[in-house]
Amino acid sequence: MFHKAIIFSLGMLTLAGCNAQKKTKPQESTAGPTTNGTKSPVQKGIIYLNLGENKFLKAYDMNVTFSGISEDSRCPEGVNCIWAGVAVAQIEVMGTYTRPVVLSLATTDNAGRNYHQSEEFNGYTISLEEVTPFPKSDGGTKALEGKYKVAIKITKTDGSAIPGSTRK
Repeated sequence: MFHKAIIFSLGMLTLAGCNAQKKTKPQESTAGPTTNGTKSPVQKGIIYLNLGENKFLKAYDMNVTFSGISEDSRCPEGVNCIWAGVAVAQIEVMGTYTRPVVLSLATTDNAGRNYHQSEEFNGYTISLEEVTPFPKSDGGTKALEGKYKVAIKITKTDGSAIPGSTRK
């Protein structure tokens, strides 16, 4: 519990530093990546979940729930930051004959900070592909509470894709 408080504090300090940079530079346009969870075409093998949403995936014999975001230190759009930051999503998975397991999936891999973009469960690799929306410089992550959406990809652990997805 104490390590979560430290990580949260570091994230808030990073955002405070980004806010200070915003005041010294004029705000740029908010032109971000053209693909996001709501406007990009549906891709096979990618599952989109809203915060709190639960889906039973018959093709994988598993139940998947997007439980929440435990950390979001991503640099807000239109702000220059030293570190790009990371978002960590809590994905609860449960197979037909298994107990529920909560996976902490991050937007980037960083073994030193224990961030993993993919985790294995019940013969499948579950990867976090996207977390939306992206923080804005004026509201930060507080404005995003309850609005998060994630995109995950599930592939067979042996490398073969299920159904129509590709392994990273």
